[in-house]
Amino acid sequence: MKMKASCSVILLLLAAFWPSFISCTTLVVNVKSQNGDVFQEAISANHSDDWVSLEYMQPDATHVTHLIDFKQELQVVHVVRLGEEELRQKPYQEMCFITKFLKEDYISSDAMTKLRQKNPWTVRTPEEDRGTEQLDMDLSLDVGAVGGLLSQHIPTLCSTAQTTTFASSRDLKTWLNDRQDVDSDWAAVSDASHQQPSRGVTSCSQLPSHQQLHYNSQQPCICQQEVCLWWYPCGLKFCRDRDDSGKSMSYRCG
Repeated sequence: MKMKASCSVILLLLAAFWPSFISCTTLVVNVKSQNGDVFQEAISANHSDDWVSLEYMQPDATHVTHLIDFKQELQVVHVVRLGEEELRQKPYQEMCFITKFLKEDYISSDAMTKLRQKNPWTVRTPEEDRGTEQLDMDLSLDVGAVGGLLSQHIPTLCSTAQTTTFASSRDLKTWLNDRQDVDSDWAAVSDASHQQPSRGVTSCSQLPSHQQLHYNSQQPCICQQEVCLWWYPCGLKFCRDRDDSGKSMSYRCG
């Protein structure tokens, strides 16, 4: 069974604790990142509602909840990024990022509910590196107005990121065009979102330190947030055997 790792570097404009999901199964695995850090990753899956959630703490103490909504083919990444008190920053900043994905990118929620591990102390290392992808988030979304239209999980997962939930306009347009069962169109999403300026905006790192993690900053800035999903199963392993009658059969063995 191959495992994969992937990273996303998210560029967004900042104009300015995570909920617990009840699921059919939760698996906690020890994961080693590319730079050698070992941390725990909690994998939850719900087959009936068709979603998978991964929660983990990055080495810099940033907490990430990565929810994969297979029904809507959207993934929601909720980030809690800690501030630095000595730099007079806010205690933390919460952000949500919404992107589309293809179902073949991940194994199904049904397969995830069936994952087991014999040795909980085993450290998992990905066998395949999917590289880094850069995503430009140029829309700030009104969670209350449009969150439920995109995914039923957004109003809950991003409830405390009302002004810091972001998406790519190109990404959402493609998603709406690809889906035939969405009653609303781009106009509805556009009415509940704010296009962020892309020119003449300074980097957040160049602002005074106390403004870098400020919810209501009057000075917008470009921020870069790296999120790495270091370990995700690529598939289930099946072995072959024979039943009592001698007939060939296959069964899930890893």
